[in-house]
Amino acid sequence: MTSTDRLPSQAEPATGPARGVRLPRKARRAQLLDSALEVFAGQGFHAAAMDEIADRAGVSKPVLYQHFPGKLDLYLALLDQSCDTIIEATRRALGATEDNKARVAATMSAFYDYVASEEGAFRLVFESDLTNEPAVRQRVDRVTEECSSLITEVISEDTSLPTEQARLLAVSLVGMAQVSARYWLSTQDDGSSSTSRADAAALVSGLAWRGIRGYPRTDEPS
Repeated sequence: MTSTDRLPSQAEPATGPARGVRLPRKARRAQLLDSALEVFAGQGFHAAAMDEIADRAGVSKPVLYQHFPGKLDLYLALLDQSCDTIIEATRRALGATEDNKARVAATMSAFYDYVASEEGAFRLVFESDLTNEPAVRQRVDRVTEECSSLITEVISEDTSLPTEQARLLAVSLVGMAQVSARYWLSTQDDGSSSTSRADAAALVSGLAWRGIRGYPRTDEPS
């Protein structure tokens, strides 16, 4: 994979401040979440240890537990943050233009950008090893539900399709985006493909647009 295929990480390397350095509560919480993301994304929930997360953050375990009473609480906070990221990216993509072809391309790119991030947050959402936990399942499902709702609104406004049919199309588009993005990343990781992130997103958005444009806008002549 070339350096241009993955997005730069938003987080600093996991060196952490020296123990004993006091931070404002909000800053400390953000730092703990950054450290937890590295551990959970790399090892999964079950293999992750609170000791390691505390060490990466440069804090004692009691400090970590002051912010998050348990490992599941920490994981859920991180999962909420990760889900919000892709939902908001989808919202921005849809709101950036009135051109539906451009909307499809922007939304597809949002998912590819999310998956390509070196932070690996997408693994918590799309590849969680804790989906049997109801609280986790609820949050993972929220990504599909909220992203699909945003797209459903656009389809419903622009076509004469009933809402339930517009939603089925929206769910299909979200599924296409996240499954293809994850597959693309796996081919980059194992070296079986040299297709760039931008080219992959454009290829799949072209497929999606060729399908969705078959449903005419309500303001077009019949």
